Amino acid sequence: MNWTAIIIWLLAIILVLILARMSIKIVRQYEQGVLFRLGRVVAVRMPGLRFIIPVVDRLQLVSLRIVTMPIQSQGIITQDNVSVDISAVAYYRVIDAVKSVVAIEDVAAAINQIAQTTLRKVVGRHSLDQTLSETERINSDIREILDALTLEWGVEVTLVELKDIQLPESMKRAMARQAEAEREKRAKIIAAEGEAIAAVALGSASDTMMAHPVALQLRNLQSLVEIGVDKNSTVVFPAPLMSTIAELGAFLARESGAAQAGTAAVSPAATTPTAPPPTTAAPPVKAA
Repeated sequence: MNWTAIIIWLLAIILVLILARMSIKIVRQYEQGVLFRLGRVVAVRMPGLRFIIPVVDRLQLVSLRIVTMPIQSQGIITQDNVSVDISAVAYYRVIDAVKSVVAIEDVAAAINQIAQTTLRKVVGRHSLDQTLSETERINSDIREILDALTLEWGVEVTLVELKDIQLPESMKRAMARQAEAEREKRAKIIAAEGEAIAAVALGSASDTMMAHPVALQLRNLQSLVEIGVDKNSTVVFPAPLMSTIAELGAFLARESGAAQAGTAAVSPAATTPTAPPPTTAAPPVKAA
């Protein structure tokens, strides 16, 4: 038995298996393969079972899925000199596999760094109020800047969102006081508007009662019914103030007129002189 021949055959089989393993590549559905032959890009391999020449060819797989990249918190000074810490998140995907491999060394690290600098630059052009209220516009500006820079790398930035905005404690207290003052202002405005509407309604109601005096009596009766619900022992009957004063004035005028008429009737009889009663002469006294 020739052991040397057996060993040679075993080595050949092992070498063939190694070469076969090196020449067979599987490109998954969400990937593309950039084929380098002797250091030069010769083709892009689509998903499926692919064969390459061992040692001569190298197939680099590039994922085409959307990548979620968190942007770590950045200390940023806004346009109105307020220091805030802002973190964000960016979503990007590779649209050109060859550029993402040839044009830049590490596309993920490059996008992370450029996203941080772009975030500081864009937020620094806005005031604190704009940063809090116009996040959609800030997100859009950051995405447009990143798109213009990353298209040369074969990468498309699909979305950028501000994730968290940390304010100083002093600024939080000031904003709380501002919000409280704003709520008090709205409450006073609403109360004033209610008073104005109520005044208009009361004026209309008073005009109706002046045209229909019976309506006032009906309103008084309704007030009595509402008072009687509580089973009070004291009953307060509302009366119109002006009409009561007018009636009281008329009553006093009538009484004064009656008193003056009585005085005028009695005065002539009191001034007429009365004749003295007649006197009778005493009879003469005869002397004895």
